[in-house]
Amino acid sequence: MRQAKSAFWQNIVDTAHTHGENTPFFSLAPMEAVTDTVFRRVVAKAAAPDVFLTEFINARSVAHPKAKFSVQGRLAVTEDEQMPIAQLWGNRPEDFISAIAEVKERGYQAIDLNMGCPDGTVIKNHGGSDLILHPADAARVIAAAKETGLPVSVKTRLGFNNLDTYKSWLPFLLQQDVQLLTVHLRTRKEMSKVPAHYELIDEIIAMRDAISPNTLLQINGDIADRAAGLKLVQEHPGIDGIMIGRGIFNDPYCFEHEPKEHSLAENLELLRMQLDLYDEFTANFGPMHFQKLKRFFKIYVRNFSYASDLRMALMDTNSTTEVREILAKFDQEWAAHKAASVTA
Repeated sequence: MRQAKSAFWQNIVDTAHTHGENTPFFSLAPMEAVTDTVFRRVVAKAAAPDVFLTEFINARSVAHPKAKFSVQGRLAVTEDEQMPIAQLWGNRPEDFISAIAEVKERGYQAIDLNMGCPDGTVIKNHGGSDLILHPADAARVIAAAKETGLPVSVKTRLGFNNLDTYKSWLPFLLQQDVQLLTVHLRTRKEMSKVPAHYELIDEIIAMRDAISPNTLLQINGDIADRAAGLKLVQEHPGIDGIMIGRGIFNDPYCFEHEPKEHSLAENLELLRMQLDLYDEFTANFGPMHFQKLKRFFKIYVRNFSYASDLRMALMDTNSTTEVREILAKFDQEWAAHKAASVTA
């Protein structure tokens, strides 16, 4: 059995193994304008993964006097919430030293370095997958982050433009002695337009075993739910963790240990919870862009009669108050519909 490089990660591994010796840990992928404290708590209510991460955060902004306030919401963690891992991006070692000092003071216990984000703005600012093109900068950032004393992991892609880049890039990262390497099995150029390259998993496991056998390896890309993750690990022994990203938009219960059918009422309860937490967040940190909230409606409003009609009505709203009014009206109409079906 692999021994993690820190007590932090060993605890996560051990907790996952309580469900079976070869059971991987599961994490929710860091996603821009998605994995904030609001949505993390909704997911925890539905079915929590073993590990949460924050949205990606510009390391330079965390301690910068002019930008510091703008990232406070991204770092927000409530007392009743499982502590996430802070995911930071950038390319200047000094920014990571100051940023990690700040997040450490806030109670964060581990850091993940974003070396795979395909966003054009992040790349223009020499972060995310741009570091694949500048491995020396990546090494300096990792070294600086490790100086802070917190466990450091890296999330990356197979390459920037060329798939074959993984043959040199992943070994390079493994040589940096990181705690966990998360690999999204596509290049930056491929985005999510092609299937994840599962055919490379065994080769990547062999790289890890040869170069840094106690570095945990996590796989990301096209994994829909816990069952799919367990199947992937069974097919490729040596995977330690499974990260799910877009799968959460298809099923908010995707991390369930024992999947079951969930009622429309349960789904709408999650939506109402998100509305309440959204209002709470805006009261504490200022207005959020309401349009961003609309991307979540499809998670909860699906797979029942009139789902498309309800989604369309919700997409025309401009406030949480309007959303609640439409949901209240729907509840009345849905109750009448079911009553009519019974008497018919």
